[in-house]
Amino acid sequence: MESVKQEVDSEAAPERSYEELVVNVNAIAQPLASRKLSKKLYKCVGKAAKLKHIRRGVKEVQKFINKGEKGIVVLAGDTLPIDVYGHLPILCEDKDIPYAYIPSKSDLGAAAGSKRPTCAIMIKAHDEYQGAYTECFDEVQTLPLPV
Repeated sequence: MESVKQEVDSEAAPERSYEELVVNVNAIAQPLASRKLSKKLYKCVGKAAKLKHIRRGVKEVQKFINKGEKGIVVLAGDTLPIDVYGHLPILCEDKDIPYAYIPSKSDLGAAAGSKRPTCAIMIKAHDEYQGAYTECFDEVQTLPLPV
């Protein structure tokens, strides 16, 4: 029974390539993570979600940025309308928090262990996945910010 359900799920939402997903990103999605960095961010989000060290959703991410919490902010590039989260990159730049866009909000939600798409997640540091976190943090920090 379990395998039948998985087959139905995979038929309903076929796996799309990075290039197919990038076509759907909005105009403000800069800096956009590469395919390799996107995979690293998804893995880091998954590890953080298991330990409940993520902030999920625009309101929650914004609240904790304003409170001074540090981490990596991951934004979905295919979120429309842009007004929903257009203010978050400016908040991140003001508070010196690295941020990056990834191509798909449904993949971001799935990486966080949710069935719902998510357009903003903050990954907080933790000892158990410190290596992956530091690697992602450094790579996201070196991405060029939009002018």
